[in-house]
Amino acid sequence: MMNKPVVLIIRDGWGYRKNKKDNYISEANTINTDNLMEKYPTTILKAAGKAVGLPPNYQGNSEVGHVTIGSGRIIKQPLTKINKSIRKGDFFRNKQFINALKNCKKHNSTLHIIGLLQKEGVHAHKKHLYALLDLCKKQNFKNFKIHIITDGRDAPPKNSIKNIRQLLRKTKNIATISGRYYAMDRDKRWDRTKKAYECIANANAEEFEKPIKLLKTCYKNNETDEFIKPRKSKNYKGIKSNDSVIFYNFRTDRLRQLTQLILKKNIFPVTMTKYYKPSRARVAFEEPKTKNTLGEVLSRNKIKQLRISETEKYAHVTFFFNNQIEKPYKNEKRILIHSPKVATYDLKPEMSAYKITSRLLKEMDKYKFIVVNIVNGDMVGHTSVKKACLKAAETVDKCVKKITDKVLEKDGTALVFADHGNLEDKGGKYQTSHTKNKVPLIVVSNKKLKLKNNKGLKDIAPTVLKLLNIKQPKEMTGKSII
Repeated sequence: MMNKPVVLIIRDGWGYRKNKKDNYISEANTINTDNLMEKYPTTILKAAGKAVGLPPNYQGNSEVGHVTIGSGRIIKQPLTKINKSIRKGDFFRNKQFINALKNCKKHNSTLHIIGLLQKEGVHAHKKHLYALLDLCKKQNFKNFKIHIITDGRDAPPKNSIKNIRQLLRKTKNIATISGRYYAMDRDKRWDRTKKAYECIANANAEEFEKPIKLLKTCYKNNETDEFIKPRKSKNYKGIKSNDSVIFYNFRTDRLRQLTQLILKKNIFPVTMTKYYKPSRARVAFEEPKTKNTLGEVLSRNKIKQLRISETEKYAHVTFFFNNQIEKPYKNEKRILIHSPKVATYDLKPEMSAYKITSRLLKEMDKYKFIVVNIVNGDMVGHTSVKKACLKAAETVDKCVKKITDKVLEKDGTALVFADHGNLEDKGGKYQTSHTKNKVPLIVVSNKKLKLKNNKGLKDIAPTVLKLLNIKQPKEMTGKSII
């Protein structure tokens, strides 16, 4: 008897854009995708801004995308909540921030503020840093040090010079500067993380005299924002016993490694959101538990489910898909395929897509519901290297063909879509970020299905439940696309 699986094929970073200029999906040879779009019903889905719980006009990202897909509703994201708390004034009364300052006053110690300096709001927002500086001013507290993580990934590669100039108008207390390649690795490349740690925690790094001069020198040497080697200001001495540390990134995945190292020191730590469990860090903005996510509903209905991806997006098909619950549900199997160990993914644009596909095909018979994230469009898209991006799109195209062929053979249904855009708009030589575009959905099935328009990522989970003949819980506010 065939198991008729329902498979979510998430082509990370594969957005929809009519304009073919700088559109690496249109330029790539994606004949299999073209055939699927001709033969099966398609629509486009909202995947950015309000549709995924972000402020209007903000680019989508993998975390909020997978949270929205897995929960079947729009959940207000931390960026939206923190912005509101600043507007209302609650931010400046936040117990954890106040306690961090009290600790410094008690021990005559230093407050360290660590985070990504960006306005894109993917991992952090510079307004949140400015609000922390305003809090220090309101509390008449001057003994603070700022540890800047430069971006170049969600933003243009040389954008940090503008952001740091703005910051310098507010304060000169910049202690360290590190590119996110080092400070925000999530792929267990501890050699990178330790370089940032040694700089921030122990002041063990090259010195700089002036931040702007440093950036100009880095750019001249082709060391762009993402890849700036950790460096410290001349008089910085490191994090000392009884210091307070506030990590102001709100996205939880990319500061885990750095915080794990810094939390070994005798400090008073505060994170903007809960990065991982267990952690001794105080949490400034706790997330309420989300009831009746897709994974939970399927588990309760004894549906065997598989989550599979490579290292770069494994957390997204597991932790984020389950709305930041670390432990798998009953009947939920997780498979991690390691991402290739290369400096940047343009050096191996196939990444581990073929390994993921091969393993998935072997496992398909065992599961009724499968989530797979094929990461190439996003991870290679961030490099903006055209030849590699085209290869990435073509790799994804081939893998999708293999998976959908097997799904049809099993008389199942595959939903082929994305969590956000990237590869479809590289905007010339230096466009490395996500996009605000909608994402295409193809529903591949032997059944004659019709799709509704004007839908979003929140409508994927209700669609899965309809395909599996399971009643949709009232907490899911999305509606089936079929």
